[in-house]
Amino acid sequence: MENRIVDHDIVLIPYYPNPSVSLAWYQDIDVCRQVDNIDHVYDLDLLNRMYDYLSTHGDCYYIQYRGQLVGDVSLRDNAEISIVVCKEYQNQHIGRRCVLDMLALAKDKGMQEVKANIYSFNVQSQKMFESVGFHQTAEEWYACSIDEV
Repeated sequence: MENRIVDHDIVLIPYYPNPSVSLAWYQDIDVCRQVDNIDHVYDLDLLNRMYDYLSTHGDCYYIQYRGQLVGDVSLRDNAEISIVVCKEYQNQHIGRRCVLDMLALAKDKGMQEVKANIYSFNVQSQKMFESVGFHQTAEEWYACSIDEV
């Protein structure tokens, strides 16, 4: 995998073990709740297992925003997109731009539709995914037809 240039501010860097930076994103209880609906933070073992899974079941990238690693985004082989942006960088349209890039990657891979699991309380993520063309398909599932992008 190669770096993906999203725009002048954002570069997606293929996953490599970097827990000294990435563990900090998962030390925020609010972010862990948004992502996994859990009430505890990640430890190193859980972080490593998550990244091992994402990187062996699809494409996993770190999000670099203006030279700083601020989160991660993945497109799994089952056409599921997941994204985490650390709290300090949320609400700056970083996630939206990265999801749009993952939709382009899905199109390049020949996927017809992509999906995202978004918890019912995570209105912020629901709005972001809807803004790029996703629609709700089940209680906590959203989908986007690649043809509509």
